[in-house]
Amino acid sequence: MKYGDLILEKKEYDLLKRILAMSKYYKDNSYRASISKLSEELKSAKIVAEKDMPEDVVRFGSIVSIETPFGPEKSYQLVLPDESNIQQNKISILAPMGSALIGYAKDDEVSWQFPSGLNVIKIKNVIQQKIEETPK
Repeated sequence: MKYGDLILEKKEYDLLKRILAMSKYYKDNSYRASISKLSEELKSAKIVAEKDMPEDVVRFGSIVSIETPFGPEKSYQLVLPDESNIQQNKISILAPMGSALIGYAKDDEVSWQFPSGLNVIKIKNVIQQKIEETPK
């Protein structure tokens, strides 16, 4: 891990905690497992001010290019749950892939449990884009 721990901006950390609190009753097992793992990772996350946030860390709105063992390099935008749209390559922070990527940085490799089993994701690039700060 490039920076040693997950890195999250303070407002996004607070938003993520609220989203996780509202989502603990998801029925989908893969979502529940990812939410649980992300909740555990947040306990040791480094929380920083906006001005101290590295540009290459995956956060809300980031467009992330990844490489996986099960396909060619692809790019996704990490969004709030109600903005998720896989046809537009927008993945929810609560989806297994979204939960796996948040707080990691360019060049990190992330091992995560997906519905297809344990896989490794290589983060190839991160482009920052802002999204709305409050869920609907």
